[in-house]
Amino acid sequence: MKQLRSLTELLSYARDVGPLTVSVACAEDAEVLEAVDQARKEGVAKGLLVGDADKIAKTASSVGVDLRHLEVVDQKGGESEASMKAVELVSSGKADILMKGMVKTANFLRAVLNKEKGLRSGSLLSHVYLHHVAHYDRIFFISDPAFNMYPDIQAKIGIIENVVKLAHSFGVELPKVAVLGAVEVVNPDMPPTVDAAMLTQMNRRGQISNCLVDGPLALDNALSEESARHKGIVSDVAGHADIFLVPNIEAGNVLAKSIIYLSAGSQTAGLVLGARAPIVLTSRADSAETKLLSIASAVAMAVFQKKN
Repeated sequence: MKQLRSLTELLSYARDVGPLTVSVACAEDAEVLEAVDQARKEGVAKGLLVGDADKIAKTASSVGVDLRHLEVVDQKGGESEASMKAVELVSSGKADILMKGMVKTANFLRAVLNKEKGLRSGSLLSHVYLHHVAHYDRIFFISDPAFNMYPDIQAKIGIIENVVKLAHSFGVELPKVAVLGAVEVVNPDMPPTVDAAMLTQMNRRGQISNCLVDGPLALDNALSEESARHKGIVSDVAGHADIFLVPNIEAGNVLAKSIIYLSAGSQTAGLVLGARAPIVLTSRADSAETKLLSIASAVAMAVFQKKN
């Protein structure tokens, strides 16, 4: 497939390959209902709304969502029960994508990781923010800004593997992974730079495959060819990075949210990777567009997983 270079192109692609079915855990959430309804109108996804049917109906009415076009699965009893039912709909094949609604993340993930009916795959679960920033010719994948707080080298390998698969589903044949640090030289007193050097060497030896990895790279060198040239960095990744592997949750969270709030015209989506199906997990503060684009991202990933 052709590489998707913007989230607008992604939405168009999701229309072409959709609709897939998204199972929403605790769907009595106004913003999530609006996003799922918009995804239906766009031809991207069909919705299975799991939760208290009365609360879902009341919330849908308050935001003008017509439930006649969406299927409600009445599951009373609380967050844990609704989350488990939503997960079960995905693991049984009745839905393709899981989405978090009005439920605490811990309860939601407990259902995802359930040994009998959950979505365990044996891979590390990680989060990724996808961004398209004006004047750049590609989508940026930032990971992990939300799940793995201080990943060790093994976790960083898992994060790279997850995001590389997502990038492949967007048509990026050989994703370029920048392992970020505060500086672009290895300093034994700065552990992220040591990890970056190890990951780079593992990639060169084929231990991390289907991508190009280089680091440590400071953010300016990862983004700008000119900046890399000024510092004498010779790299196929510097200035051309698709994936930004952040050293810890603080760096990832600040970088992702800086793009969201400081970059005019940027578009954003968010997913959880590493499960048997894509998981849409966005912030309550995220816009309706972000939630829609997150569903579209999950559709692209699900289609890729089915083919591979």
